[in-house]
Amino acid sequence: MSSPFGTWPSPFTPDRIAASSPRIEGAAFIGENIWWGESVPSEGGRVTVRSCNGAEILPAPWSARSRVHEYGGGAWTADADGTLFFVDAKDQRVHRMPRGGAPEPLTPAGPAHGGLRLQNGRLFAVREDLSVDPHQRGIVEIPTDGSAADDPTLVKVLVQGESFYAHPALSPDGTRAAWVEWSGDRMPWQRASLVLSDGTGRTELPTRAALQPEWTENDEILYSDDPSGRWALHRQRVDGVRAVSPAERIDDIDADTGYGLWVLGNRWYRPLADGRIVAVRTNGRDEVVVIERDGGARRIPIPADGHVSVDDVAGSRVLLSGNSSTTAPGVWCVDVDSGDVEVVAGATPTDPSWMSAASEVLVDGAHGPVHAFAYEPVNPSASAADDELAPYIVLVHGGPTAHVTGAASGAIAFWTSRGIGVLDVNYGGSTGYGRTYRERLDGGWGVVDVDDVIAAARGLVDTGLADPDRIAIRGGSAGGWTVLSSLVRGGTFAAGISRYGVADLRMLSEHSHDFEAHYIEGLVGPLPDAESVYIERSPLTHVDRIDVPVLLMQGAEDRVVPPSQSEAIRDALAHRGVEHEYVLYPGEGHGFRASETIIDALERELAFLGRVFGFTPAR
Repeated sequence: MSSPFGTWPSPFTPDRIAASSPRIEGAAFIGENIWWGESVPSEGGRVTVRSCNGAEILPAPWSARSRVHEYGGGAWTADADGTLFFVDAKDQRVHRMPRGGAPEPLTPAGPAHGGLRLQNGRLFAVREDLSVDPHQRGIVEIPTDGSAADDPTLVKVLVQGESFYAHPALSPDGTRAAWVEWSGDRMPWQRASLVLSDGTGRTELPTRAALQPEWTENDEILYSDDPSGRWALHRQRVDGVRAVSPAERIDDIDADTGYGLWVLGNRWYRPLADGRIVAVRTNGRDEVVVIERDGGARRIPIPADGHVSVDDVAGSRVLLSGNSSTTAPGVWCVDVDSGDVEVVAGATPTDPSWMSAASEVLVDGAHGPVHAFAYEPVNPSASAADDELAPYIVLVHGGPTAHVTGAASGAIAFWTSRGIGVLDVNYGGSTGYGRTYRERLDGGWGVVDVDDVIAAARGLVDTGLADPDRIAIRGGSAGGWTVLSSLVRGGTFAAGISRYGVADLRMLSEHSHDFEAHYIEGLVGPLPDAESVYIERSPLTHVDRIDVPVLLMQGAEDRVVPPSQSEAIRDALAHRGVEHEYVLYPGEGHGFRASETIIDALERELAFLGRVFGFTPAR
């Protein structure tokens, strides 16, 4: 017997989604062992470090999480003897925890740290001090003996200033350092310099948007850059801190080895000791390749194909973490010579009878092609009547300089297994398709993204898959902005779900943290000259045009998009009598981490769509 879409019984309960949604936070070879970072949703999103022998290395209540640049990253590392170095989520100090011992601080109280890197026994970090005016950032070397815990003068400063820094890298002989640096009036994917320094002088290499320097020899450095419109690997010969010849591009393909530098821990490639390179190439989805010494490349056949990070290498073995279109997120150990692949953590194969496979979608939009991934409803024990079209929920990622990859996900199956299709859109401005696609959004935020998600939704209707009267739109942060802006446009979506979404551009500009202080200028325009554009584009200005139900969810501790944004929309909808619901989650910031929040949010979203689309979800 058939059952209406949306009413199908599903094993993907909110509790299961919350329990199965840990994030992998890097991996490393530790002697003969392998460690990885993993979030624990049942403990408020605490990030622990685990070992492949089953041990939990970092015990509760400690949590390895950085707040540098707000988005953190690179919050732990370790040496071969099993001494763990980590940034504690509460005080943002770097701590050392010897094997079998207790954590003890290495840095003074006050500044935040992230992007930890241990090289030749020397510990480096990106440091951020928001207690001074102007705010100060830099790259520092931290003594590992604990001597600097109460004496800030013992922390060696490699570089310091008002700019932003990432990816410290030490030359093999220990005499020079390299890093990525950018000024606060640009985002790192717009313009970022590769800097070399020997402590007495510095050189900025001629790069456009540099990422991840890695020394291969004392006179050679690798890095990724996108002067041709795609992030590609380059090799630069140097004499001291001077470039001695033009940089050589290593690979010339229509894909990116790199990504928007939101967090400090990502690694898109690693050189092997014999001169080969293991690298990620992204064109919508990821693939991992070994670049041979002669420049040829061969693909590594692993399931990981979304947001893959090349975390560590040891001989011919490589540690990879990321998402997959056929398994759960995981950590894989690959021997690039033998081809052996070992699952270290996660990576549980998905059941295709329950997990809808993503189909790549390409539709024509007002500004050019629009990329997306579509997931049709799938349930082995339920089906709908032949003449019923499925309801769909259109997902809009945050950033907006980010992208989705078509990865398998319990969060997607939560909807598709119930008979609700999903369309995940990489609107113009997304990464993963080159600089031209990414820069489509410049000056057009609130126009291009809205046009693109509407074009993608209408393209789905044109294929005959979606019920045109039952399409909802859902997004968080910048995705929430696009949700609200699309509802203002009207005519396509029957409901909207905004998680900590931007509602007023002037309000966002006033409260924006340092990392994104000028981000909005590139997306919309500079103030005060563009103030009229800020007003005209803001959903709050035109909230009187929203005439469909809206669900608003917000973290009470969100410092990126504070609650005042969602509450302004709530108050305006309430004043007009438009159906809406507002939920404030205490203790949550920009993104929901606690299992109880994840569970409650999913339950509310499902019930909300049931009311709007006229179905009763199965219990």
